[in-house]
Amino acid sequence: MNKKALVLRLAPVILLLSVLAIVPACQSSTGTNTGNSVTIVNFAFSPASITVAVDSKVTWTNKDSVAHNVTSATGLFSSGLINPGASYSYTFTAAGTYNYTCTIHSMNGTVIVQ
Repeated sequence: MNKKALVLRLAPVILLLSVLAIVPACQSSTGTNTGNSVTIVNFAFSPASITVAVDSKVTWTNKDSVAHNVTSATGLFSSGLINPGASYSYTFTAAGTYNYTCTIHSMNGTVIVQ
């Protein structure tokens, strides 16, 4: 087999290996969570606990079929009703552990700010 034929046969394999090497770097390290976001789905916060840096904004998005809310245990933040498909964001300006709940459905979550 000459050199040109060998290069043509190996080109698809090299391309495939290149793509496979890039894909993991593009995926989120937390699976379904992207950035500083929490999804409300199946009457649960996902993830139930998230760790962010000081001055980070966390966004909760309701992907359930009913309204929920996000209310901190200390009263620091409260979303009001978050209807299906809507979102609520809050910026955490101080380090600490912030527990929150959906007061309608007794779902719980935690934001850890470092």
